[in-house]
Amino acid sequence: MTTRDPNSEIRRFAPPLSAAPQRISVDDALRNNWLEMWYQPKIDLKRKCLAGAEALARIRHPQEGVLWPESFLPGVDEASLLHLTEHALLTTLRNWAMFADAGFNLRLAINVPANALLKLPIAELVAEHRPRATEWPGLILEITEDQIVRDIAVAKERALELKSCGVTIAIDDFGAGYSSFSSLREMPFSEIKLDDQFVKNCATDATNAAICQTAIDLAHRFGSTAVAEGIESMTDLQALVVMGCDFGQGVLVAPPMPKERFLELLRQRNNKPRPQPQPVAAPDPVAPANRVA
Repeated sequence: MTTRDPNSEIRRFAPPLSAAPQRISVDDALRNNWLEMWYQPKIDLKRKCLAGAEALARIRHPQEGVLWPESFLPGVDEASLLHLTEHALLTTLRNWAMFADAGFNLRLAINVPANALLKLPIAELVAEHRPRATEWPGLILEITEDQIVRDIAVAKERALELKSCGVTIAIDDFGAGYSSFSSLREMPFSEIKLDDQFVKNCATDATNAAICQTAIDLAHRFGSTAVAEGIESMTDLQALVVMGCDFGQGVLVAPPMPKERFLELLRQRNNKPRPQPQPVAAPDPVAPANRVA
């Protein structure tokens, strides 16, 4: 039996990354339209079907190539991070319509810092820019466990406000923070996302298995769902199914991919033909054709 190399999927779908990129600021990326939202599919582990996707920020620099968040988020100031969050929110709301047109009504999620709940008018932005289709399933905001418990009362208040406009909260990286169950009981959340450090080897590591099982049971007791992130092996995937985990994502299932590749994947699954390109008019022979950078 051969062992699948999870990184082969990343190499297949993603362009080469720069080995030692220079420091690129978020503001420069936004100003120059270098910022992209990539999507990582989320799979329903019980029904074995595509259920949603997480939107992840990438910078496509003209010289450095595609940059991962680790190269541009550390040390970013609050204002720039809020600009990035707003951009991610509005872009993801717009992109939902493209995915729906491909035949998939997916619930999309984005990562946001906890202070965005206070500093950004998220409810107003969603009310203005959300899809008007009646089947829109809403949006998930993923906030890490350690951030959300710093001011659980404020987070709870904002979460209740957002729920009325179709936005729910997911607790990200669960198990890696320091929250207590009594704190989480006060927070209306729709998902618990199991931190990948516990998902890895959960089929063979008794401690990781116990943490995953506890998180899954906790989510269900609160009437929420459990999502395992960072799934890299089939044995871990099978163990999570046995534990009753609801959803999963990771390179074993599918890596993060550009919007165009994700859209192509959706069309392939739905056997929907790609739209035919429109003919391009010939340039005026008198004036030189415009160059596209």
